Amino acid sequence: MTRRLRSGRSSLHSSSAPSRRPAAPQRAAAIAAFVLAPAVVLLGAYILVDQFPRGLIVLACAAVALAAGWYGLLRRGGARLAGLGVALVTLVIPVVLLVSDGDHVIEAILLTVGLLLCLSAARVAFRVHVRFPPAPRPLRPVLFYNPKSGGGKAGRFALAQEARSRAIEPIELSLGADLEELARGAAADGADALAMAGGDGSQAIVADVAAELDLPYACIPAGTRNHFALDLGVDRDDEVGALDALVDGGERRVDLAEVNGRCFVNNVSLGIYAEAVQRSGYREAKLRTLLDTIPDVLGPEGDELDLSWRGPGGHEHHSGAAILVSNNRYRLGQAVGSGTRPRIDDGLLGITVASAPTGSGAETPRAASLA
Repeated sequence: MTRRLRSGRSSLHSSSAPSRRPAAPQRAAAIAAFVLAPAVVLLGAYILVDQFPRGLIVLACAAVALAAGWYGLLRRGGARLAGLGVALVTLVIPVVLLVSDGDHVIEAILLTVGLLLCLSAARVAFRVHVRFPPAPRPLRPVLFYNPKSGGGKAGRFALAQEARSRAIEPIELSLGADLEELARGAAADGADALAMAGGDGSQAIVADVAAELDLPYACIPAGTRNHFALDLGVDRDDEVGALDALVDGGERRVDLAEVNGRCFVNNVSLGIYAEAVQRSGYREAKLRTLLDTIPDVLGPEGDELDLSWRGPGGHEHHSGAAILVSNNRYRLGQAVGSGTRPRIDDGLLGITVASAPTGSGAETPRAASLA
């Protein structure tokens, strides 16, 4: 199943956006970063030898600045500010140390400029902007928003007022409201585009209605973690920019998945996690409930889940831990970007099976893909 997704031009700055060949400026920036990085390291090594032991502090600060700057470039929001802030502070220390010695002002300038240029080039090289074909401006767009989602993001960012200023009708969800019924009712009343500001469960409901009725849809990242927005390439720190996408953005089609007739945008879990979610205290204490579920299922006195599955070869397997079925495949492992989906439009389900520990140690989780 595919759906029409509105994505704003300013909102698409994400490493998980659809891959395509880098533009000439990005290639040039990558070459510059590749050349500058070893040059900065060699300069730092020279200072280390020439100015020992002061040079040791300079080199250590330069290494921390590079690491912190790289950390900040790969993240958003507070984490980015923290990483770049640490990089800036650790750049000041070696400059002060070298400038205090008048004979080494040139080395201080070169080291500082080299580090800044290297980080700037790396940022340009890894920046991804995807331009989608322009879409007609909707005449009667509607935004549904959950005022409690994400700790009250809709109120903090005044989404209702921002929506009205863009000729988008905002509809606040009240306790006990049937979101699917509201979405269908809005479409029946003439809405020609839909958007949802809330968690991924609510996103799935409205996206499903939009897909069925072939209406454009925008994901407004007003939930807690906004995994769906992340993998779509939407800037999770720009809720208002996502509103702009609904009325003045490009359009792409992405996949939706369903289980037992219900749409999901991220994944469906079978096993331990699904067992924990059904427990009464999960909403109030998610981590504690999950930890309490593990010994109940996998412990020596636990009742092992009756979980069986067939692999690509048709053989039946049994697992006492978990099976995760995702809407397109997740990156797995320890690499950068682990836990995200490189694409969300390749028409594949991602399947990860985590087996229960055995006497010889825990088995490695297995991952597969099905068309």
